[in-house]
Amino acid sequence: KNPKWFNRDRFLLSAGHGSMLLYSLLHLTGYDLSLDEIKRFRQLHSKTPGHPENVLTPGVEITTGPLGQGFANGVGMGIAQKHLQALFNRDGFPVIDHFIYCICSDGDLMEGVSYESASLAGHLGLDNLIYLYDDNQVTIDGPTSLAFSEDVTKRFEAAGWEVSVVEDGNDLGAIEYAIAEAQTSTGKPKLIRIKTIIGFGMPKQGTNKAHSDAPGEEAVKETKRNLDWPENKQFFIPKDALAHFRKAVKDGAAREKDWNALVKAYEKQFPDLGKTLKETRSNELPQGWETALPKFDDVEAKATRAYSGDVINAIADKVPQLIGGSGDLTPSNNTYIKSSSNFEPGRYANRNIHFGIREHAMGSTMNGMALYGSVIPFGGTFQTFSDYMRPAIRLAALSHIRVIFVYTHDSIGLGEDGPTHQSVEHLAALRAIPNLALIRPCDAHEVREAWRAALLRSDHPTAFALSRQKVDVID
Repeated sequence: KNPKWFNRDRFLLSAGHGSMLLYSLLHLTGYDLSLDEIKRFRQLHSKTPGHPENVLTPGVEITTGPLGQGFANGVGMGIAQKHLQALFNRDGFPVIDHFIYCICSDGDLMEGVSYESASLAGHLGLDNLIYLYDDNQVTIDGPTSLAFSEDVTKRFEAAGWEVSVVEDGNDLGAIEYAIAEAQTSTGKPKLIRIKTIIGFGMPKQGTNKAHSDAPGEEAVKETKRNLDWPENKQFFIPKDALAHFRKAVKDGAAREKDWNALVKAYEKQFPDLGKTLKETRSNELPQGWETALPKFDDVEAKATRAYSGDVINAIADKVPQLIGGSGDLTPSNNTYIKSSSNFEPGRYANRNIHFGIREHAMGSTMNGMALYGSVIPFGGTFQTFSDYMRPAIRLAALSHIRVIFVYTHDSIGLGEDGPTHQSVEHLAALRAIPNLALIRPCDAHEVREAWRAALLRSDHPTAFALSRQKVDVID
C-alpha cells in the first residue's frame, strides 16, 4: 500500500515490452492498479501503457522501453544504495537493507549500454544487484543466433559478475533457490541465467511469432486449454490465487512497521545521523544551502567550466546529497568534489564516481540514482559526446527526475581538437528535448544561478553548456 516505502526492494523490468507481467502482478499484490486499468492496456490515458512509466503507475520504479536502459538504471540504483548504506548503516542498525532486482532480456544484453553498465557494476562490486536474464533465445526477427552468439556466462564473469543458470524457467523452486543463493553471496553483482520458452503454452511457443504478433482468439483459447485454464473466461482470477497474492499487502505493512521501529531506535541511538537520514529521505534540499553559493566578487576571468567546479566545491558540504563525476574527463569538466574522495569498493561513502569512458552508461546510471532517491547525481563530459547518452537524457526528461548533465567544451571555441569535438548542432538538439532545461551561462554569476536553478528543479533534468575558453564577468 506504500509503493514509496524507503527500504523496499526495487524491481525493474528492463524488458519493458513485457509490461503486462508487471501490471498483472501489481494488481494481484494489492497496488493501486484496478482490473479496469488492466483491461485498458495500451490505451490512451490508461495507467497501463505499452511500456512502463514511473510517473503513471503506482509500483513502477522506472520508465523502460528502449532496451538496456533498465539494466543500467539498476546499476545506478545499486550505486545510490551502496553510498547511503555506507553513510548511515551501523552495527545492529541496517536501516538500508534490500536488493535491486531486474528482469532483462536477450535484447537488453545486446545493447551497448547494458555492457557498459555491467562492466561498471562488476568493477564496483555491486553485490546488491540480482538480475534475472530471460534467456529465451528469440527476438522479433527470429532466433537470437541470427545476430547474438557469444557466451553470455563468460562475458559477465569476465566483467566481474557471479553467474548461475536455471535450466527450466517453469521450475519455480530452482528459481527461488538461485535467488536465495544470490542474496547470501557477497562481493559481486549476480546474473541468474534462466532458460525459458517464449509464449509457453501458445500454439507458436518458442518462435518469433510468439514474441509480439497478436495470437488471435482461437490461439488464445488453445493456449488456455494447454495451461488447464477456463478457455471462455476473460480476466479471470481464481479467488484462492488472489488471496495468496494479496498476502503481500499484510506482509509489506508488517515489514514497514518493523523497519519504522528500527529507524526510531536508530534515531535514539544516533540522533545526529537519524536527523540527517530523515532529511535525506525527504529529497528536500537542506535549509540555508543557498548561502553556500559563491558570490564571485572581483573574480578573475575563467572558463565557465572552471566556475562550475567552483560552485560544486562551494556547495558540496552544504548539499550532502550531491554525488557525481565524469566520463574520464574530470580535470577538463571540473567535476571533482575536493572534500571527498573516489567512490570505489569498500569506500562507498565517497562522492566522486569515475564512470570511465562510458557516456551512455553514465547518463543511464545517473537516472537510476535519481530514481532511487535521496541523492542528486551529476556527470560531466564534452558536449559533443552528449550524442552518446541522448537516450538517457530523453528518459530523464520523461521520468521527471533531477539529474544534472555537465557538458563542457560547448562550441567551436574548444579549438585544437578539431571538428569531431566541436559542439555545433548539439545545443539545438538538446533544446528539442521536452522537460530538459538547457542553460548556457555567459559568466561566473550565471554559472552560479544555473546551479541554483538545476538544484531547485526537483522533478526535471538540467543540462549545462560550459565553455573551455575564458569569459569575463559581466556586471
